[in-house]
This record gives sequence, structure tokens and C-alpha cells, in this order.
Amino acid sequence: MRILIVEDDPMMQLGLEQSLAAHPQIDIVGQAEDGYLGVEAALKLKPDLVVMDIGLPRLDGIAATQRIKAELPDVRVVMLTSHTTETEIIAALSSGADAYCIKGASVSSLLAAIAAATVGATYLDPQIARKVIDHLKPPTPTGNVANLSQRELEVLKLMVEGYSNPQIASSLYLSPNTIKTHVRGIMNKLSVDDRVQAAVVALRSGLV
Repeated sequence: MRILIVEDDPMMQLGLEQSLAAHPQIDIVGQAEDGYLGVEAALKLKPDLVVMDIGLPRLDGIAATQRIKAELPDVRVVMLTSHTTETEIIAALSSGADAYCIKGASVSSLLAAIAAATVGATYLDPQIARKVIDHLKPPTPTGNVANLSQRELEVLKLMVEGYSNPQIASSLYLSPNTIKTHVRGIMNKLSVDDRVQAAVVALRSGLV
């Protein structure tokens, strides 16, 4: 896997490079010190995945992620941050990143986030997940939560557990296309835009 690191702290950048480069399946293809350079490097190098800090100079990681995703939607982004306020978390969730880790977390947590993002699943650091669940408004009683079918609930539970669509299909003995249809139906009924938001609504409402 080809990875680009976007981090302005030299020590953190070095630590990330050393930690990730120790794994033979990972190839660090570049580094950048601010958001603008990160976007330029991503467009030039076209990595498989970007490890992106939020608190970057000139252009923050949220805006940089949005620009990268707009040009290279298949590139995965793991957001690495020390920011855990409600506003910053929601902004990060809206940026299109695929995974969210807290700085200072173990290397195994970062690797888990990378692995999840690689297969199309979503990874939220427990600290971030708890804050999101605590602060987001619960679904209204008149919402469409109750309209989920039994099969959609089964799919949603596996989504919350971080399963990718192919993994859900295998687990439920259904075709990937059928799972895609169910996922679209779930997101429509829950009035959310992505899998992270669906998982948050599910956890908050007690659906799973």
C-alpha cells in the first residue's frame, strides 16, 4: 500500500514514517508539511491512502481532505488529530475522511484504521465515536428509524462493526449488489449521507 503522510510536526512525521515503514506491506511514497503541499503531493503521487493531520498550517486537514477527495475519490484518508471538540469532530466527519485516529494512540490503532479504510469500512477512534454519539441529536420519534426492515437492521449491525460491503455479503449469504441496495436504503431511511453517520444514528438510537 502506497501511503502519503501529511503532518507538520517533524517529530510526529518521523515517528509515523518509522512506525509504518516497519511493515513490509506499506510503502511511504511521500510527506508534506501543510495542507496545500499535501493536496499537491496527493495529486502528483496518487497514493492509495493519506494519513492526514487536522491542525496543518496554511490549509487545514479538513479542507485538504475535501480537495483530495474531490479530485481523487478512491484515495482513502485517515484523519490523525489531537482535536476532539464537537465542532472539529463534526467538521472532520463531513470532510469525507475514511478513518479517524487520536494522536498518541497506539500504532496498532493506526494500523487498524488503515486496514479498515483500505477495505471500504470506517474506523472511529473510541474517544471520537463517544463524543459524536453524545453530542449528535437522537432521531426524532417521527423519523424513519422504525421503517428499517429486519434485513436492513442485520446489514446495519455489520456496518457498525466495520464490515465492508463484500464482508457483509459473505456473512449474510447475499450478493454484493444486494448489499449495496440495502446500504442505500438504510442511508435514505436514516436521512444520512455516509456509513459513519448511519453507524452513529444506529448507536445513538439503540438500534444496534
